[in-house]
Amino acid sequence: MSIAEGILQVLEEQAVSQSFEKVKAVWVEIGPLATIEADALTFCFDAVIRGSLAEGASLHIIKMPGKAFCLQCLDTVPVTQRYDSCPVCGSYHLQITQGEEMRIKELEVA
Repeated sequence: MSIAEGILQVLEEQAVSQSFEKVKAVWVEIGPLATIEADALTFCFDAVIRGSLAEGASLHIIKMPGKAFCLQCLDTVPVTQRYDSCPVCGSYHLQITQGEEMRIKELEVA
């Protein structure tokens, strides 16, 4: 719920700074390591936007891939969860480089 409230707060701040009155759609990028359940976020977003400038807006979730740099084989590899092993060499010495993020990518406004 707090993440949905945070998204609404960003929308309200952007409405003031960029002079728009209505949000029609929001695209959010979420990585697999961000520990955010997409269905729960959608449900909470629908509840939070009632009576706001985003009421009726659709939430589009873009799932980003997880990536890590393997300190053993020096390769960039895909990861789907924390503590995955390197699919190339089997090492657990991975440094996450992508997949922890959650950011608003795009807005459709009026």
